[in-house]
Amino acid sequence: MSTDNQTSFTDIPEAVVSVAATDRSVSMVVDSELYPLQAVYGASYIFIDRCYVFIDRPEPGKYRVTLTAKESVEEAEALRQLVGEYANELLSCAWRHQVTQDNRVAIETVTVQAIAGAMGEPSLDDLADFDFTDEALDDPLGIAQSWEDKHGRKSPAEKEQAKAKVPEGEAAEATEAASTEEASA
Repeated sequence: MSTDNQTSFTDIPEAVVSVAATDRSVSMVVDSELYPLQAVYGASYIFIDRCYVFIDRPEPGKYRVTLTAKESVEEAEALRQLVGEYANELLSCAWRHQVTQDNRVAIETVTVQAIAGAMGEPSLDDLADFDFTDEALDDPLGIAQSWEDKHGRKSPAEKEQAKAKVPEGEAAEATEAASTEEASA
């Protein structure tokens, strides 16, 4: 862009917007503290069908956005209109970016719930393949333990050994005593 033919709009400060009429382009300087880079990208994306967009950083804390019309522009007013449209879109994108940042937790929560709901309930095959052996949670009361882990389930071999140790007559009396205790409890 040649600096010889640079002009400016009378109602917009030269530090913000400069126009190169021979190049059909307009350059705007944007403060990076007011407008995040994502907002500059978003606003620029809206204009890529009509303009060539070039974004650079002339100095720290500033972005320079150069819009060059794809079709010839005969009047400076058309470039001025382009500047106004870009400024409005930049403000809109900056506001959307701020709203998104302020509501990030809510947006992520709703998104995760929507994706989890779309996946549906896990199937029995999914649950069968799931590895429950991971000791990730702290369970000092043993609530998450299975009955077998907590109270111990006797294997068939252990049951046979227990029967072999008790004589048959005593086993029948022990069984009756156990059932009487359960009934009284």
